[in-house]
Amino acid sequence: MTSRELVKAAITHRQTERVPYNIQLTGEMCQKITAALGVQDCGAWLNNDVQDVGIPWWGWFNLGPDWSGPATPTTPAHGIGLGNYEAILDKMKAVRDSTDKYLLVSIYASHFEKAYFARGFENFLADMAADYDFAKKLCQTIIRRNLVMLELCLHADFDGVLLGSDWGSQRGPLMSPEMWDDMIRPGEQAEYDLIHSYGKDVWVHSCGKIDPLIPRLVEMGLDVLNPLQPECMDVEQVKAKYGSKLAFWGGISTQQTLPFGTTAEVKAEARAVRDMLSEGGGYIFAAGQSLQDDVPVENLLAFLEAAREPRGTK
Repeated sequence: MTSRELVKAAITHRQTERVPYNIQLTGEMCQKITAALGVQDCGAWLNNDVQDVGIPWWGWFNLGPDWSGPATPTTPAHGIGLGNYEAILDKMKAVRDSTDKYLLVSIYASHFEKAYFARGFENFLADMAADYDFAKKLCQTIIRRNLVMLELCLHADFDGVLLGSDWGSQRGPLMSPEMWDDMIRPGEQAEYDLIHSYGKDVWVHSCGKIDPLIPRLVEMGLDVLNPLQPECMDVEQVKAKYGSKLAFWGGISTQQTLPFGTTAEVKAEARAVRDMLSEGGGYIFAAGQSLQDDVPVENLLAFLEAAREPRGTK
């Protein structure tokens, strides 16, 4: 099977001999690999089954000074488009013709995070409590812009879109599920529906212990959830409850085993999590987060060995 076929099989819950993988490294970790192993292109060296591709997006532009203060801003929330739409179809065709990988548009900070990027994290949390109407309107503004930008790119030949917002801390969601239902869910649903209408998969990144939100994401039609942090989630329980309805990307500790374990411990955990989460399909192998440069090179090599070997290898 090609890399693209492996990932598609995982998302549609078909078990394969080898589990697809998509391991992410920070820039500092790439520099460490270059220094230790002489690797010049970390992406090519990793040889993931998923390839990140970019599309034009948008960002905040010339926000007034009141946006950084604690009071509700009174100046407009200006944004600006970034990138070139004119070449997007040809660009994606060229990428598709050059690889057999699954092509994933990675947007990440697409909604809740984008709101607190404009206001600052503490300010936006305070907005949600003290000026709920403003906070909700800001989220709606973000979604309207997202939908326009997505619509202009979804004709291009790629496979899925990764949206993201960190809805959780390691102790639980950052807001009540009821607030999430009112402020966050409608916009997220509009994005998922639009992406699905073009025959593409929806991936979502949210750090933290978001267990109360997972059944909602299932109802909304999410295809792939990332990262499943074992430091704060019972990964096996999540698989048992939702593994027939969701695919997962992540699940292996970046706070404990990878930076501090032995190579034998890395292989043991990676193999156990890989085989458990991929039972019946539904798993893209990876750590819970991008690997930072606190991970020893030998542990990364052990991790890659587990990623590349057949399922069930001990």
